[in-house]
Amino acid sequence: MAMELREIMAMLGFRTVNEMIGRSDKLAMRKDIHHWKAKYLNLDRILYHTPNAKCASYCCESQDFALNSALDNQLIEIARPALEKGKRVTAKIPIRNLNRAIGTMLSAEISRKYGEMGLPEDTIYFKMVGSAGQSFGAFGARGLTMELEGEANDYFGKGLSGAKIILYPPRRAQFASQENVIVGNVAFYGATSGEAYIRGMGGERFCVRNSGVQVVIEAIGDHGCEYMTGGQVIILGEIGKNFAAGMSGGIAYLFDQDGKIRGRINCEIVELETFADAQESNAIKNMIERFYAYTGSLIAEERLMNWEQQLHKWIKVMPRDYKRALAVQLEATR
Repeated sequence: MAMELREIMAMLGFRTVNEMIGRSDKLAMRKDIHHWKAKYLNLDRILYHTPNAKCASYCCESQDFALNSALDNQLIEIARPALEKGKRVTAKIPIRNLNRAIGTMLSAEISRKYGEMGLPEDTIYFKMVGSAGQSFGAFGARGLTMELEGEANDYFGKGLSGAKIILYPPRRAQFASQENVIVGNVAFYGATSGEAYIRGMGGERFCVRNSGVQVVIEAIGDHGCEYMTGGQVIILGEIGKNFAAGMSGGIAYLFDQDGKIRGRINCEIVELETFADAQESNAIKNMIERFYAYTGSLIAEERLMNWEQQLHKWIKVMPRDYKRALAVQLEATR
């Protein structure tokens, strides 16, 4: 019969589980594994243990996350008529980069009462001005719209769950928006639904693990749409290297202005195509029209003005397995 945990702990000199935490000096590699790869492993650096009396190895005191002072408490109060009676609410709110995960607590309140369906589009509409901290709009629920005039940090729209996010530079800005980063890295990580319109350039790993959100943006950095599993991404300008690495689902539409974009796409599991038909072309055009209406993007205006003449410059990035799955699904419905 196997020895009980408390007997093993006693043999090792431990009285409580907490005393065991971090004690990697009590671990050793097994000697009975004879695979040829295992004999070359040296885990000494991983198992190295340095006792530090000044630093606890486990959580032994409570932390104050200052949730009572979070901006979302103010947003929830403003949105009370929408939360309680479904009435439309609008407000203008200044923000700073210390305001993180804006909209997350409010979205929890929406989900708590209205479930996955949330509220009708634009029921709660916040116009925000300033520089947003990390995770702006994270887990945003359906019915919430957040328009941001300014800039945003990493994890923008993380886990988006039906909300709408609009981002553009200050109206007085004179720079070319498509050449300047307006949102940080890892935007829309794990987003499941919703839509977003971003006038400016996104950072690296844009839409990594996106599984449902629809996004229009002017340009992005390296590793765009990495491990994407669903949704739709429209990019009007430049992309960085290694685009679509591990992309197993969803569709991306890229505008190849000078013929250089193809070389930046990782084609290991995706195919490069053109619009399938006029219906698909019109659907993408409609999304860009919405983008232009929300943000006033000059690059969007140029794409729309020359739509028919530049159709041949659009690249549709389609994962092979996803394409086969859609074909089987279509056949099953006939």
